[in-house]
Amino acid sequence: MSSADAVPEVHPAAAGPSLASSGGSLLSDEGSAPVLDAAAYKRTLHRYLQKHRDALLAKLDGLAERQARWPVTPTGTNVLGLVKHVAGVQAGYFGEVFGRPLPDPPAWLESEDGDDMYATLDETLADVVAFHHRSAAHADATIEALDLDALGVVPWWPEDRRQVTLHRILVHMSYETARHAGHADIVREMLDGLAGDGDGNLAERTPDEWVEWREHLVDIAERSGLRDLA
Repeated sequence: MSSADAVPEVHPAAAGPSLASSGGSLLSDEGSAPVLDAAAYKRTLHRYLQKHRDALLAKLDGLAERQARWPVTPTGTNVLGLVKHVAGVQAGYFGEVFGRPLPDPPAWLESEDGDDMYATLDETLADVVAFHHRSAAHADATIEALDLDALGVVPWWPEDRRQVTLHRILVHMSYETARHAGHADIVREMLDGLAGDGDGNLAERTPDEWVEWREHLVDIAERSGLRDLA
C-alpha cells in the first residue's frame, strides 16, 4: 500500500455565495481613495472577520454528526468543536468586554474545563451552528454600534492590559477566527479530502495529481531523512 492510500482523495471546495469564497483583494476598497476615514478602516476589519467566519462554518457543510465531532489530533481537535469555541469567544469579546453581554448565554460559556471545544450528546450540529449565528449577529451589532476607539475591558486578560479598543478586538478576533478556520481546513481535509475555501487559493490539480504531489513530498521527506543516517 502506498502512503497515498492512507489519506482521503482531495476534492476542492466549490466557490459559494458567502464571503468565504472571496479573495482577500476583494474584501476592501481601502487604498483606492486618497483619504480614508475610520468607517472605512472598520469596514475592512469587519469584512476580513466575516470571511474567516464563513470559511470556518463552511467546513461543516456536508458532514454528518459523527464526522463533525470526530477528533483527528491527539488533543481532540474536531470541526464542530472549533465552531463552538469561536462562537463562544466571539460572544465574550464583542459582548461582555464592551458592556453588551449576549442575552441568555449558555452555561458552558462560563466553564474552564474545555466544554467549548466539543459538542455534548445533548447538542446537535444544528444547535452549534445556530449559536454561532446568534453570536455573530450580536458581535456585528456591537461593531455597528461602536466607534473603533470605543473602550472596553477584557476581564480575563492580565490586569495591566485589560483596557482595549474596538479596533484591537476586531484585529484580535480576526486573528482568532482565521487561526481556527485554518485548523478546521486541515481537520476537514483529513476527514474526507475537502480542501480550500473555493477562493482560488488552492492549486488546481486533479485528484490523481494531488496523489502524485503528496508522493513527491513523501519522497523528499524520506530522502532527507536518509541524509541524517549518513
